[in-house]
Amino acid sequence: MRSVAINVAANTNEPGVRGPLFSDGSFEYVPIPEAEPTHTDATVPTYADLDLTTDVPEDYRSHPVHLDPEFAAYPGCDRYTYGDPNGVKAAPILDLAAGDYLLFYATLATDGDRPDWAPPEWGAFLIGQFRLARDPLTGEQYRELPADAEARAAFANNAHVKRDPFDARVLVHGDPDASGLYDTAVPLSDSSTGSQANAVVTALSADSGKGPWWRRPLRFEPDATDRVLTLDPADAARLSGR
Repeated sequence: MRSVAINVAANTNEPGVRGPLFSDGSFEYVPIPEAEPTHTDATVPTYADLDLTTDVPEDYRSHPVHLDPEFAAYPGCDRYTYGDPNGVKAAPILDLAAGDYLLFYATLATDGDRPDWAPPEWGAFLIGQFRLARDPLTGEQYRELPADAEARAAFANNAHVKRDPFDARVLVHGDPDASGLYDTAVPLSDSSTGSQANAVVTALSADSGKGPWWRRPLRFEPDATDRVLTLDPADAARLSGR
């Protein structure tokens, strides 16, 4: 059972703000804006529809959002799906299989009251997971599915399926019994500064933690995956010796 963690959610480039980390370790998941055309019959919520506490720039309030990953309990979502057109992310995801985990991390703003394990200003944090209900599909495999295929129906609400044209290189469907947003974010950044990786990255993943590691996919082998799936924020901080 292996896992890959990938960067998702709003950032200072799109739409100009990060979702917040709160003093109790909870957070708000803020998706990025939708940057591509969508089918005319597709229902795509705007930032205003999500009723966020995050102060999204006014220019984006009426802008459609790119709801990817899709978490069933989140507004506008009904399943656990993820798609990606980027080869750097798609390649490690396609190495996974049913029963493996796709983990999601985001850079969150920590400029309010923050837990003592969180760095000042911002940091990278695990925010959710999918346990793969089936092997990932390539874009080509999805296109070849019959119109009435169960797998095609599973991805009907995915943001990349709603794009015109469809552009995902990989599609992932999460098991509803083992997928979801976390209640509490798990730090990947050291408590001293957001750009410094903690030992979840440097000791458990295959990444060196050098350079802009918070933009890269992070791979975890079976033993490390078992450890990561049971981490709480304090555990992650202790791994870093803090």
